Amino acid sequence: MPKINKEKCIDCDYCVSVCPEVFELGEDGKSKIKKTLILKNKDCIKKAKSSCSTGAIIE
Repeated sequence: MPKINKEKCIDCDYCVSVCPEVFELGEDGKSKIKKTLILKNKDCIKKAKSSCSTGAIIE
């Protein structure tokens, strides 16, 4: 299950655009994992993780 390092997240919203089934913006403007995470989205999670410029997505 992925996690977001809030200290590294720069609010760019890229992971949300790449994998909206898993990521969403929180009230603080930073990405967060949706509560209804579906594990079949492993491919988009990997794409979001590899595309995150700050390395804020951790598996």
